[in-house]
Amino acid sequence: MSVFHTYLKKRIMSTEKKYALITGGTSGIGYELAKLFAADKYNLILVSRDQDRLHGLEQELGQQYDIEVQSIAKDLSLKESPQEVYDEVKSKGIEIDVLVNDAGQGVYGLFTDTDLERELDIIQLNIGAYVVLTKCFLKDMVGRGSGKILNVGSIAGEMPGPWQSVYHGTKAFVNSWSEAIRSEVKDKGVTVTVLLPGATDTDFFQKADMEESKMVQETKLADPAKVAKDGFEALMSGDDKIISGLKNKAMVGMGNFMPDSMAADQMNKQQEPIDKK
Repeated sequence: MSVFHTYLKKRIMSTEKKYALITGGTSGIGYELAKLFAADKYNLILVSRDQDRLHGLEQELGQQYDIEVQSIAKDLSLKESPQEVYDEVKSKGIEIDVLVNDAGQGVYGLFTDTDLERELDIIQLNIGAYVVLTKCFLKDMVGRGSGKILNVGSIAGEMPGPWQSVYHGTKAFVNSWSEAIRSEVKDKGVTVTVLLPGATDTDFFQKADMEESKMVQETKLADPAKVAKDGFEALMSGDDKIISGLKNKAMVGMGNFMPDSMAADQMNKQQEPIDKK
């Protein structure tokens, strides 16, 4: 068999067993991304705390798209969990072609009033889990010269966020860090893309106890399916980042010309409770 035919056979075999690992894939943007990868014939590994929902998706997505769906029930706000996810994947002999870091949470309120332990858990989930999973899987991708990573950041990371100060801070890290590691591996056959959505119609606001904020009450929330499609297409095109939505692009653009203090004051007014006097 010629070298070309050997290469072609390996390529055919690899495309038949493509795997995408998605954190936070049981709801919102992560769930919509899972459907897009499934439709593109990627086998899925979904990571979430919700064991029942994971089992349901194994059946739903596996049967609908005729793919393999495996689940790993882990709470990624626990420091040891991301490494345990990687170790479990390796123990199965699975090679991850695409890593999607989507799981994330926020907490609403003035920083002097919010719960410290909850915020530390959010920092671990929104930053620590991203860093550990990316470190582990990126090394493998660089080693074989191929792979893609999609980090779900936020336009929140492009501006200070009173009433959500810790969340905005974690997303500022994700946005900046994603661009940095992309530059480091740009000649290694691996791409890193960061998706920056704005306020999106998911359960994020309910979990963050944020439903009474002006932003939620007075803003038209984006469709998570549209946001996921933007992220998926940018990832597959090898783009460095995508801001989902024209309004969000304009908001980020204006913020680039505004002093941070002014941007913070403006965001303070947008995010304060609707009934605040």
